[in-house]
Amino acid sequence: MRLSIFYALLFLSLKPMVLFEFNVKSDLSQWKVIDDVVMGGRSDGNFRLNADGHGVFSGAVSLENNGGFSSLRYRFDNKKIKSYTKAIITLKGDGKNYQFRTKSSAFDRHSYIAKFPTSGKWETIEIKLSDMYPAFRGYTLDIPNYPGENLEEIAFLIGNKKVENFQLVIDRIILD
Repeated sequence: MRLSIFYALLFLSLKPMVLFEFNVKSDLSQWKVIDDVVMGGRSDGNFRLNADGHGVFSGAVSLENNGGFSSLRYRFDNKKIKSYTKAIITLKGDGKNYQFRTKSSAFDRHSYIAKFPTSGKWETIEIKLSDMYPAFRGYTLDIPNYPGENLEEIAFLIGNKKVENFQLVIDRIILD
């Protein structure tokens, strides 16, 4: 009997953690678009809910004035995530490449990054947290990969070193 209770508790403790699930009533106030305009660039991203209740990150990346990226950031109170190994994101891209980013602390200067392609169709992207590498302003850092113990920020970024319009439709982001 005790062993059954142990396994039941273990199973319950490994329940996926929902970081954000979009719907028509989603509060987007903690989601922020940050473009290369912070460095003088001219890219223009925006974020909104569509009629189906999905988050839509869209816009145009410009290379003018040394620009070249648009990002979407979501900050939240610290989450202890040591028992989770991967991020699972349900989305519909536009066939372009994107980055999924994490921060252990919102005050960290660097992010941990995983690049992923999109197909133009609805798909589920799985990202192994331990494979996410550290980078700051486009440069890989010589420190260990994401430790996966704390999480205070997730982000999406497009920056493919070319002028392009983009649209990433997001349904949900969970940890498993």
